[in-house]
Amino acid sequence: MATEQKQQLSGVQLYSRFAFAGAVCCSVTHGALTPVDVVKTRIQLDPKTYNNGMLGGFKKVIQNEGAGALLTGVGPTFVGYFLQGAFKFGGYEFFKQQHINFLGYETASKYRTGVYLASSAAAEFFADVALCPLEATRIRLVSQPTFASGLLSGFGKILKNEGVGAFYAGFGPILFKQIPYTMAKFVVYEKVAEAVYRVWPKKDMSDGLQTTVNLGSGLIAGFAAAIVSQPADTMLSKINKTPGLPGESTTSRLIKIGKELGIKGSFTGLGARLFMVGTLTAFQFAIYPLVSL
Repeated sequence: MATEQKQQLSGVQLYSRFAFAGAVCCSVTHGALTPVDVVKTRIQLDPKTYNNGMLGGFKKVIQNEGAGALLTGVGPTFVGYFLQGAFKFGGYEFFKQQHINFLGYETASKYRTGVYLASSAAAEFFADVALCPLEATRIRLVSQPTFASGLLSGFGKILKNEGVGAFYAGFGPILFKQIPYTMAKFVVYEKVAEAVYRVWPKKDMSDGLQTTVNLGSGLIAGFAAAIVSQPADTMLSKINKTPGLPGESTTSRLIKIGKELGIKGSFTGLGARLFMVGTLTAFQFAIYPLVSL
């Protein structure tokens, strides 16, 4: 994608285009799937109550709180992933090009899997700095429906009562979740797409067929990304549910949560997350090249 765009744009213009496309595709897809995210988070935080899978979870949320509850946290979700998408996709293209400049095209192409991994990890680190406060707000709103009425009131309440540090209590888990997630997401997508284009060259495909390839590659990439990042996603939900005890460090909280969850517990809600991540990743890779043109 970057190679095609560089023929027309360069520098700030080029990477601004990539960043905007990433912001749009991530915010739209994550925002649209907010109801699934609400159910997934409820299953992770209260598996005894929400023990009937994704469809059963939907029914229980609607029965107990009304259909409107499925949109809890849509504000921080949209804003958070708008920022995260800009850094993730824009940063990925930027760092990929820097590796090409440093290594040379032939060497970078030969070791492209390593380039994909390093570029996606670097991009996601900066994306997570932007995402973490919004994700902390979202999880608090979903886990405590009476906490606040929305993004601004929830963000302000956390800031006032708990300070800036509360927004980054889950920074460790979000890094352990998002960096492997993004590495798997981009590498698997690139590899699946490469395999398809070796059999059927991209230049011989119609625009519609290319979009189909993007959807299919993104779906497979999303499944892989969901599985590798699920334990950290569960811990992130747990640590942001409630404030820590006075004097309790983030590390000690994470250790305590890890012991309580165990291996099986860390994969609670995987079914809902496979559906959510697979769907949103597929559509992200379908939307991204259209917006970045």
